[in-house]
Amino acid sequence: MGITSTILRSRIIQKPYQLFHYYFLLEKSPNSTLSDLQFDTNISISINKFKNHTWTIKEVCHYGFLSSIILFVFIIFPASFLTKIPILASFILCFLIPLTSQFFVHALPIFTWLALFFSAGKIPTEWKPAISVKVLPAMETILYGDNLSNVLATITTPLLDILAWLPYGILHFSAPFVVAIFIFLFAPPTSLRSFGFAFGYMNLLGVLTQILFPAAAPWYKNLYDLQPANYTMKGSPGGLGRIDELLGFDMYTTAFSTSPVIFGAFPSLHSGCAIMDVFFLCWLFPKYKYVWWSYGTYLWWSTMYLTHHYFIDLIGGAILSLIVFEYTKYNHLPIVDANKFCRWSYSEVSKINVALIDPLSSNYINIPNDIEMQSSSQSQFDDNVTRFVNYPYLQQQPSIVPPTLQSQQQAEEFEMSSMAIPRSRQSSRSYLGTMAHGSSLNLPAHNEEDDEEDDDKHEEIVHEDNSSLENSATPSVFEDDHVRQISSATSTTSLDELDTTASIPPITSTKKNR
Repeated sequence: MGITSTILRSRIIQKPYQLFHYYFLLEKSPNSTLSDLQFDTNISISINKFKNHTWTIKEVCHYGFLSSIILFVFIIFPASFLTKIPILASFILCFLIPLTSQFFVHALPIFTWLALFFSAGKIPTEWKPAISVKVLPAMETILYGDNLSNVLATITTPLLDILAWLPYGILHFSAPFVVAIFIFLFAPPTSLRSFGFAFGYMNLLGVLTQILFPAAAPWYKNLYDLQPANYTMKGSPGGLGRIDELLGFDMYTTAFSTSPVIFGAFPSLHSGCAIMDVFFLCWLFPKYKYVWWSYGTYLWWSTMYLTHHYFIDLIGGAILSLIVFEYTKYNHLPIVDANKFCRWSYSEVSKINVALIDPLSSNYINIPNDIEMQSSSQSQFDDNVTRFVNYPYLQQQPSIVPPTLQSQQQAEEFEMSSMAIPRSRQSSRSYLGTMAHGSSLNLPAHNEEDDEEDDDKHEEIVHEDNSSLENSATPSVFEDDHVRQISSATSTTSLDELDTTASIPPITSTKKNR
């Protein structure tokens, strides 16, 4: 106990904790539990949640599909049941313990992909389809005019080999962990589980495609031309063999020669993983999108230079990532608040309400543009003016808003700008506390007589329905639009309770009688 206490009190431990507490934990609201992790080890908690959980069709399809893949791997893997059953039991135990289940449950697509990939070589040969040798090079020539992989690999030097090895052999395996750490620290709570869902499903669907459509990579054509391939052939490290020669030891030759999926050129999972990392980094840090896309382009060049993929393989991997990411974005990913610094800054999680932004949905609200109003009749134009007056979030159109409303809008903009004060980690909460007592804003005194005179002057000019803002202390022109576009979870909602909120019907908008 004394040694443990000494280690915990040492500067090596205390200094990082102080920095972490200062930059991250101080951002957390006192009453918020949204960003908290689960440290319980009582299995009965998970069992009770499982019993009381209301299953949706998507969840049944999700867990049913993954369970079928795991069962398939369990059957074909050449090991005795005395070995496989303890492994499966320990895996299930990690799902039952709350401390580990918060990570294992949402990483299930990743575990399923890894299990299928490393077991693919154990699938009986008679179950596998014929290997395609000519399709990919023919498509490469038809679409791009030449074999781009061979063009890029015409000139090889030790410097180019090292530059290609870094993204393909090093960054490809480490980048997903770095992205996961960024998402956990700086993205809203529940974002990491969305990354696990997207990353796992992209790779799982990619491996299934490679098993159902086995195709030879460029290195095969360089070695065997267009001769028919069979599953008894060994793989090749391609240009990575030159890296083994430079380093002086076998790092890739044996691994690629005995790979479980030797003929898995299409789609390129190197491309899929890199583009998935790029999508999430652009979603989280859009300011540096050119840097993230530079990494994706860099890895694309390395895969073709090392003769591991055709360009069409890279496009296939990128399209697969795009499809999975877009599905995850509109079904699982929360909305990033640019004003929040890290995970602990969030007191609520907001998600996109697809029903309100889908033009084919009955809840979709169409906002007319200027061209439509110019082509409409005079009566329709008057109706549109009325709609602009009655909807506060559309009052930013200077050509439509009456002059009497512009003065009111300027006052509201002043009030909003007064709130836009730079956030400080130590003074933000004290600032909010002083605002509650009205001591942080130096505003002019309120004159009721002037208000009565202004009301008399403008009473006959414009009539507005302010019932939607009567509960707001500081009306904002964006409040109504924000409520219509997203659904949110409050700060007292835990991460586990967020799963139940997904089944709540979306907010439906009601039209006002005009």
